[in-house]
Amino acid sequence: MSFKKFIEQANEVIKFSLEKIGLKDQSYSLTEPAKEDFGDLSCNVAFLLTKKLGKSPNEIASLLVKHCIQYLDTKEQKSRPYVASVTAHESGYINFKGNFDLIGKEIIAETLCNDFSYLEIGKHRKVIVEHTSVNPNKALHVGHLRNVVIGDTLYRILKDTNHDVTVLNYVDDSGLQVADILVGFLYLKLPIIPADTNTKFDRYCGNEIYVKVNELYEKDPSLIEKRKSLLKKLESGDAEISSFSSEITLKVLKDQLKTCWRIKARYDLLNFESHIINSNLWKKTFEKLRDEIIRKKETEGENIGCWIFESIDEGTKIIVRSDNTATYVAKDIPYALLKVGTIPDPFKYQVFMKQWDHTNLWITTNDQSKNISHPAFFPAEYSITVIDSRQTRLQKIIKEILNRFKTRSNEYLHLTYGPVLLSSRTASMLGIDTENGKSIQMSGRKGIYVDADYVLDTLYSKAKEETMRRNPEITGDDLETTAEEIAISAMRYSLIKNDLEKEIKFDMIDSISLDGNSGPYLQYAYARCCRLIEKSKIKSYRGNVKHLSHSVEYRIIKHLSKFAIVIEDTTKNMEPKLIAQYAYELATMFNLFYEKIPILKENDVDISNARISLVEAIRLILKINLSLIGITPLERM
Repeated sequence: MSFKKFIEQANEVIKFSLEKIGLKDQSYSLTEPAKEDFGDLSCNVAFLLTKKLGKSPNEIASLLVKHCIQYLDTKEQKSRPYVASVTAHESGYINFKGNFDLIGKEIIAETLCNDFSYLEIGKHRKVIVEHTSVNPNKALHVGHLRNVVIGDTLYRILKDTNHDVTVLNYVDDSGLQVADILVGFLYLKLPIIPADTNTKFDRYCGNEIYVKVNELYEKDPSLIEKRKSLLKKLESGDAEISSFSSEITLKVLKDQLKTCWRIKARYDLLNFESHIINSNLWKKTFEKLRDEIIRKKETEGENIGCWIFESIDEGTKIIVRSDNTATYVAKDIPYALLKVGTIPDPFKYQVFMKQWDHTNLWITTNDQSKNISHPAFFPAEYSITVIDSRQTRLQKIIKEILNRFKTRSNEYLHLTYGPVLLSSRTASMLGIDTENGKSIQMSGRKGIYVDADYVLDTLYSKAKEETMRRNPEITGDDLETTAEEIAISAMRYSLIKNDLEKEIKFDMIDSISLDGNSGPYLQYAYARCCRLIEKSKIKSYRGNVKHLSHSVEYRIIKHLSKFAIVIEDTTKNMEPKLIAQYAYELATMFNLFYEKIPILKENDVDISNARISLVEAIRLILKINLSLIGITPLERM
């Protein structure tokens, strides 16, 4: 928290100086300078005043600094001297240096006492996070995992900053891709049980049934008509087809959940599209769309008989086709209205199963006889939907429709991210031809993707091999657990360390690297901290920060003091990369500290105790960061 106090005091100093020269409302920015020699913060206000005051930036900066010093010399400011000095640089910048004796003392004391009250920024606001939402007809691939990891990391960050978070997973059990699987089983008579009984059912449906059916559509167009018929029966609630579909989709869903649980993702509620269709939710939504003149029926032209929505940016969008089947857009509208509270919750709920973290996973049910006490799932002050950038246009339409409702009050947010591509090297490894060595888009329909479980198994094998080489004393269950946690760490970190909007070029060889900017690198730094603490045999941390004078120690203290700011920025901008980046920089600083400076071998007891106290503060902050990313801290690896 202390670096934030330093920034606040620097702001007070600049504002005081501006008031002294009669410029109370002048804007400016405070940023960290590129070079440490310039200080810890630099202000650009002198450059912004050159035209107004008719003076050079250096003259203006020198004038303002005189007032800054006057302000810092007051009795009140001397009692909280977070700013150690302020100077005018010849270039025109006003540079501030922080009082890191005070800042370091405060941040280390707060950390060692587990005083993380600055994390309480959510004020128990209700937030819904929807993520994963993979069609229940196939196994998850690496592209899906990016969605899962982003959504779960966001949940962890919001929960740890005192938001009341509900995690949803939308199950589209009545869409085209489910109908494709049913075509394979009902009309092509493909076996429901895979020949290899060790094959997961979700993988069997996606790799064999789904791909084979889509290949046959081109050869036998009558199958497409059969799919349309199945789709209509699903939407109308045909008892026989719905029952069979439910049996298949639940088997796939349970296998998908095993993969999600393996990487430590968890959910509060599964919403089934079939339940939404068979409830009165769509009927009430359709009536609201009519009453608020948001949709209309076309009486002529190519869309005759269709119910449409006129989007400002996207033009005419069909909501209900002329055969009365709902489009993809239409199916998302009731769900969005439910989240923001425009339509009351019509559902009853029941517990589906226990999750890896021993929490209940709930599901919707249309069985009105159910009257089980359950958490309040809807609505939320903020509803966040994690969907890749290819769905941006659809999400814009949904948000536009929500904005047309007079009764809407809560926020609906689309958290977009770039898709995951296969690198040409990985495609080649999988026997897939690429054009001119380019990365390629994954496609479940074409069978072009990397199965998530396969990647995790590969990472596990690599991690196990490395652990045995580096730590032969780790054996049995400890070895299995350590290898699995390293695999999860490598996977999760690789999927959130980049800018959300950027595409990821997934490379199998790079993903199994256990060094560099990776999750295992963070775990290794944490394990090193634990080893140092254990060897020191210190039980009470009383080291005084004034004994830490090395530039590396200074940088670490400064970095630790910025943790609260990083948490705020991450939460405000919904940018998990910031946490990953902060943790990587801290781990890198610690490793340099570990290699360059004597800690246990330091002869001066006071200095040694101060350094061990710093190590413990690093360990505790790393532990929080790892938890937010969904990585298990390891004491040995």
